[in-house]
Amino acid sequence: MTLSTSRAAEQPAAPDGTTRREHDLIGDRDVPVDAYWGVHTLRATENFPITGIPIGQSPFLIEALAAVKQAAATTNHQLGLLDDERFRAIEQACEEIRAGELHDQFVVDVMQGGAGTSTNMNANEVIANRALEILGHTKGDYARIHPNEHVNLSQSTNDVYPTAVKIAIILATHSLLDAMLVLQASFAAKAEEFRGVLKMGRTQLQDAVPMTLGQEFSTYAVMLGEDHSRLTEAVAMLHEINLGATAIGTQLNAPVGYVPIACEHLARMTGLPLVSAVDLIEATQDCGAFVQLSGVLKRVAVKISKICNDLRLLSSGPRAGLNEINLPAVQAGSSIMPGKVNPVIPEVVNQVAFQVIGMDVTVTMAAEGGQLQLNAFEPVICYSLSSGIYRMREAMLVLARRCVDGITANEELLRQEVENSIGLVTALNPFIGYAAATEVAMEALATGRGVAELVLEKKLLPPEQLHAILQPEVLANLTPRA
Repeated sequence: MTLSTSRAAEQPAAPDGTTRREHDLIGDRDVPVDAYWGVHTLRATENFPITGIPIGQSPFLIEALAAVKQAAATTNHQLGLLDDERFRAIEQACEEIRAGELHDQFVVDVMQGGAGTSTNMNANEVIANRALEILGHTKGDYARIHPNEHVNLSQSTNDVYPTAVKIAIILATHSLLDAMLVLQASFAAKAEEFRGVLKMGRTQLQDAVPMTLGQEFSTYAVMLGEDHSRLTEAVAMLHEINLGATAIGTQLNAPVGYVPIACEHLARMTGLPLVSAVDLIEATQDCGAFVQLSGVLKRVAVKISKICNDLRLLSSGPRAGLNEINLPAVQAGSSIMPGKVNPVIPEVVNQVAFQVIGMDVTVTMAAEGGQLQLNAFEPVICYSLSSGIYRMREAMLVLARRCVDGITANEELLRQEVENSIGLVTALNPFIGYAAATEVAMEALATGRGVAELVLEKKLLPPEQLHAILQPEVLANLTPRA
């Protein structure tokens, strides 16, 4: 028997072995008596044993679902569709979930068919059974509070799930943006620390012209700042929601006035500037905002991976590589080579970036794969975006704290490389001419002698002028030339 078949055949059992019987359109099933979820959730756990990752491990999503349900209940109560007693119980249940309780009861797999119906029903059942418990009734006594009739009143999976997903991804992205600022600050601090450390810049891995190590690290801070702005712009698109659209956007079974009131309550509860989509039918089927965000997240991944490539290359060696900088030694690098230390932090960040780039393809194909009035593949969009955002956030914090903050420079080696580099002759072009500079470069390359030494020997420049030209602030253009 395969693993997936074995897991699918397992039926959760209550610790004391007792169950309660619940009914759906397929028939009757026994549910653990102490479970807050019910028969719909049970069937989903059997149908989708895919990743082994329950939605309860995504706290932003669970809290967003609870906020959507609370906003809906508040609106239904305000419009006279939900009585005081049921509303208060549902409201309390939602607030408890938003505070972090009962997340272990959200057990359906993150990967699921049904356009998120299993996730919505898991939420409906948990909230209904907790509300029943608050009122002193037993779980499963759905005549009192029903998952569909009361918790899901005036709603459909097709407006609840996309709205909750957007809120969850907004909150996750905010945490990533905070991490980007931490990493940006780490690079900026190193840029200031290395401001006067002269080194050779390279193009196509060949010596180019002098620069400072501070300039090199400053570019990384600037890159992160640019991506922070682009990600902020992209996540803003997710604030347009379709709550109240119900099944396909026609607002069927939602009372008049429901849409603006529900959006207002949800915005207040989450503290986010949410707005209702102008066209709810379009908003119910369109995943363009997810594609946009995923593309920007891929951009972030590409650039942070490039930075890590640079860090690994600049620290290569230590004897047979560039050895321009030292990364903090965080663990032994080999089981066979004593003393070897590997750049494991940049390596793990590279791998996170590779995965995020791949997830962008998944989001793209899932968004393209929707048909007509609904996209059934939003669960994989949610999973790909939220997991990619979370991993990128953690990777950036690890890179900042366990790598960048502890980087040191091999300053003497860097200066020697500049003095011995043929690329130094480029800085002398304006003063000795291209032909003479070429002659010096060729001789230096053939003999191994230094450019400055040859310039003085050939009396192409007086020592004082050569010394002034070769100052770090002049070579790296840190200050305007006289």
